[in-house]
Amino acid sequence: MADTPETPVEEVKDFGGLALYTVRDDMGTDAKSTLKAVADAGYENIEAAGYADGKFYNMTPVDFKAYLSEIGLNPISTHQSSVTLDNADEMMAEVKAAGFEYFVVPVPPMGMFTFNMEERTMGMKGTAQELADILDTLGEKASNAGLKLLYHNHDFEFKKGDDDVVMIDYLLENCNPDNVNFQMDLYWVTKAGADPVAYFEKYPGRFKLWHVKDMDDQGRFAPVGTGTIDFGRILEKKELSGMEYYMVEQDMTFDGLKPLEAIKISHEGLKEIGFE
Repeated sequence: MADTPETPVEEVKDFGGLALYTVRDDMGTDAKSTLKAVADAGYENIEAAGYADGKFYNMTPVDFKAYLSEIGLNPISTHQSSVTLDNADEMMAEVKAAGFEYFVVPVPPMGMFTFNMEERTMGMKGTAQELADILDTLGEKASNAGLKLLYHNHDFEFKKGDDDVVMIDYLLENCNPDNVNFQMDLYWVTKAGADPVAYFEKYPGRFKLWHVKDMDDQGRFAPVGTGTIDFGRILEKKELSGMEYYMVEQDMTFDGLKPLEAIKISHEGLKEIGFE
């Protein structure tokens, strides 16, 4: 009698990345168990947002890298909001030691970023040229350190300033592409009324990382696949954009949903949309 072939068991594939800003409160309480929960949810890559005093989430760069390796997570990118021209070299050495590839400037650095608490709106002091000059200097330092520098957008960069300049366009056209590229936050681009695909077509290859987060019908952050953003249309243009990695991010959760539950919903949404 011939052997009956066994029915193959479908393995759960680890894929995709998570911006740890999504689970920042849990990371602050217990970083290691939270990272394990991220891995257990099926994520493969992470982006950090917890650097202080030379450590990542209170772990030395070497210890942080070792723990990620132990649980099967890859350090891809890190948001370094406290970078200055003076501390950049030391900070970049620590980012490199932790195993990261991308050094991300998440907002205009060095006191340029502004936030209106009452209106909950973001902005910037200074000019686009001043920011471009800072990014070019940081970008050269990053390249010398074996890292890739990216600037991450919110919505205000896509709106005309008082000088009639659209800041993101100025940065894309004036920063040295050898040293400075971009992390596109798909939610904030959409929130600004701009079209991610149009930017890919105008500035191909400049958007090396994406933040993938959805928008509900009230305009709030939502788990991937549960909102109104047409990720399928955007994903079709990933090669044009230059995207090498993407990170799920959800700045806030609502209606009682916990961040560690939201990331599971988002991971399932990634699979349904066709992210790999």
